Amino acid sequence: MSDIPASKAFVEGPEERRADSLGMWVFLGTEAMLFGAILVGYLIIRLKYPAAFAGGSHELSLVIGTLNTAILLTSSFAMAAAVAMAKAGVWRNARIALLVTVILGFAFLGAKAYEYWDDVQEGLLPILAPFHYQGPDPLHAALFFNLYLLMTSVHGVHLIIGIAMLAYVGLTRRLPPQRHAQWIESVGLYWHFVDIVWIFLFPLLYLVR
Repeated sequence: MSDIPASKAFVEGPEERRADSLGMWVFLGTEAMLFGAILVGYLIIRLKYPAAFAGGSHELSLVIGTLNTAILLTSSFAMAAAVAMAKAGVWRNARIALLVTVILGFAFLGAKAYEYWDDVQEGLLPILAPFHYQGPDPLHAALFFNLYLLMTSVHGVHLIIGIAMLAYVGLTRRLPPQRHAQWIESVGLYWHFVDIVWIFLFPLLYLVR
């Protein structure tokens, strides 16, 4: 009979680690369906009103959109480094990489909040302020800006959740090393997924003009 306590074997066993990974993949599958439905709906409406959507896209800040893309891509590299270091047992460096990822996540949110503020000042977010738009087909351009706000805010909420998860796995010290590394890897999958969603949002909202 094994001398390892049953509870410890369950926590550190390969079955539990596979369950963690499977649970995250199932969750990401449901999230992919959510964002997939939003993106397909956006594309259908954009094909119906191309001039209005192209005009609306032209009003968005390409500089901030590009900056946020660079921030998230860099955060993905930091997240991958955190996973690799956790698996290697280099916990100090893993936590530093997680901290860098969190800081970059906050940088993205800060830039996005500034962009929202600027959009409100320009009268481009009809849900939040009086709509002032001089481009083609203002009625359907308002629809573009509403969809832009919906898509980017839903993405932002997911990013906030990711930051909270990163903070938790970075600060906790109660898990066995193998389980802790698995948790970091699972959160890393979520973070990369959120980054990939932005990679789709950026060209659809900012570049297709």
